[in-house]
Amino acid sequence: MPGCFKKTLFALASLISFVSFILTVVAMGTPKWMTGKILCKTGADLVNATDPELVKFIGEIYYGLFRGGKIRQCGLGGRRSKFTIFPHMVKKLNTGLHVMIIIFLCVAILFSLVSFGFCILNAIKVPYRAINGPAGACLWNFLAGGFVVLAVTSFMAAVKLHHLTERIANFRENVFRFVILEERFEDCFWICVASSTAHAVNLLLIAISEIHFPKIKTKTEEVNVTAEDIMY
Repeated sequence: MPGCFKKTLFALASLISFVSFILTVVAMGTPKWMTGKILCKTGADLVNATDPELVKFIGEIYYGLFRGGKIRQCGLGGRRSKFTIFPHMVKKLNTGLHVMIIIFLCVAILFSLVSFGFCILNAIKVPYRAINGPAGACLWNFLAGGFVVLAVTSFMAAVKLHHLTERIANFRENVFRFVILEERFEDCFWICVASSTAHAVNLLLIAISEIHFPKIKTKTEEVNVTAEDIMY
């Protein structure tokens, strides 16, 4: 049986793995990875709008991995609309990259559950096989955190290098053209960052659990028996 200190660390690691699993699932299904402000450039150019008048042509956009929405401002008031990435819009995006982001997160979710199971196993007993012990728990945490990092990095590449926000904003816009004025990574994106950080914390906890602290030995007093003690 593992010691009390080791049990506590692995119980905490299992809790962190489960929280990471929940965070990643929630982040995937929430449509606010990115928000931004979009300018209806065609409308602004038509009326030759100056700085004070540009407010009437600035709308908003938000989106996640599967759906989103935007407010179009083209001089005639705001028009709200919602959209889904699949199945139509994904054809206009970098399909391979977008699908890879989703696959990376799905694999990370799977490895988070495996990590949870391994941490529970090590909290209950000492496994006979080394791969089922702390080494295995480290491996699954490393893989889970690594795939989340890959997903986050790929999403950043899609936004910054492949102009994901601009592509989504101009989807099926035949008359008006929108340009991006501002982009912000939102809570769901940072939740994924927190998920990968959680697995890094787990690696630290598992490393600490393998430290063998020296046992404190209490010095026993020597009993001196004299001849007088024997007489009494």
